[in-house]
Formats: sequence, C-alpha cells, structure tokens
Amino acid sequence: NLAVNARDAMPEGGRLVIDTANVEPDGDGEKPLAALVRLRVSDTGTGMDEATREQIFEPFFTTKEVGKGTGLGLSLVYGIVKQHGGAIEIKSAPGRGTTFSLFFPAMQAGGDQGMDTAAPGHTPRGTETILVVEDEERILELARRILEGLGYTVLGTADPREAEVIFARSGADIDLLLSDLVMPACNGRELYERLAAQKPGLKVLFMSGYADNILSHQELAEKNFPFLGKPFTASLLARALRNVLNPEKNN
Repeated sequence: NLAVNARDAMPEGGRLVIDTANVEPDGDGEKPLAALVRLRVSDTGTGMDEATREQIFEPFFTTKEVGKGTGLGLSLVYGIVKQHGGAIEIKSAPGRGTTFSLFFPAMQAGGDQGMDTAAPGHTPRGTETILVVEDEERILELARRILEGLGYTVLGTADPREAEVIFARSGADIDLLLSDLVMPACNGRELYERLAAQKPGLKVLFMSGYADNILSHQELAEKNFPFLGKPFTASLLARALRNVLNPEKNN
C-alpha cells in the first residue's frame, strides 16, 4: 500500500526508497519503550500539506480521483502496525515528498522465532467455498488473495447480477456469501435474500463501511446477520469467517 501510494504520488517519475534499521526508543509516547525495528518508505513525490496528513489514516479518505483509490490502504496500514504494537511517523510537505516510518518492537535474540499454530493469536484457516461479491475491484482482489492464502476456494465477482449466475451454477458447493452491503445494482441484503431463497441456511458475512445506509447495527443483530466493518485486517476477516462457519466452536 505504501509503495503504491508513493508510485501514484510520482506521476512523472521519481525515487522510491525502502529501508530498514534497528533503532532505540527516543521517548516518543507513541512508540514502544523497547528496542525497535524501523521500516521506512520514502518518495520524492508531490508530498502532503498538514491538513491532508491529519486525515490520511481515516477510512475512505483519499486524495485520488474517483475510481482510482478506495481510501482503505493507509487505514489498513495503520491497523496492521497497531496490531503489532507499533507506531507510525510521517514527514511530508508539498513538493518535498513523503516519508513513512513504521516502528515495530524488536524480537529479542534467543526468542521463539516460530509460530505455534495452536496459539490463541494464530490466524484460523479453512477449506470451504466462499462467494465474494464486492463492487470495488481492488478490495475484491485483496479479499480473494487473503482467502485463497488461508486455504479457501474463492468464487468472486464485482457484479451482484453475475453473483446470481455463479450461484445458479455452483450454489450447491458454496458454503458462505461474503458480500459488500452497499453496491450499485442491489445491496448485499437483497442479494443474500435471493440466494438464500434458493439455498435455505446459506451462511453470510456482510462487510461495509456504510452499514447504517442499509441496516442499522441493531437490525443486523436482530436478523442475526454477521457484519465486518471496513477497513479490516486479514486476521479479522479470517476470525469473522470462522465465527460464522463454526459458531459453536468459535463463540
């Protein structure tokens, strides 16, 4: 996400530098009070003014033209860094490029370098077939990559009407519908109701940053519709899916 943003900020070319370093804490309250690893991404692009810098981590905030950005990239970066106990610094000015410095707690020498897949913090996997319907192509592709990486079989489309065609052909194999709530052709609830009429008991997980436009959170709960707010991380998506697919085991 940071590299793509840097590229877009240099439409006529420029320099992108990615470097890492071990650094010591400097007393900044945002950073962990421990040895740190810094990941720094710098570009020589258009840069940002102070007003833009203050908003860039807000979900759906973007300075790009309509259709060229989701406004989710940097909020996802922020969420991932915070999940790992880290912090972010930004240095930028109009015409002077941008530098993102990401700080993570360093692993101590001799520490356990492996991941115990049975540990509480592991990312759950699955083998079910999931129909993903998301009208933003970039988010659709991101969801596809995440789910396939977790072991799922993924059928995906950006068009709810195409989703009905896919379901008519492969509905018997589809275990869950993962659908955006807000889409131009029809909303996710309407799509789910059409598909569930063909396959009663079809499981669903809705995702959106605009749930209140279609269903209030109270209505979602009353109708027992699981909901995942955007932006979300791969770990949150993985856990939400298992909670829907295996509620008895994961509640």
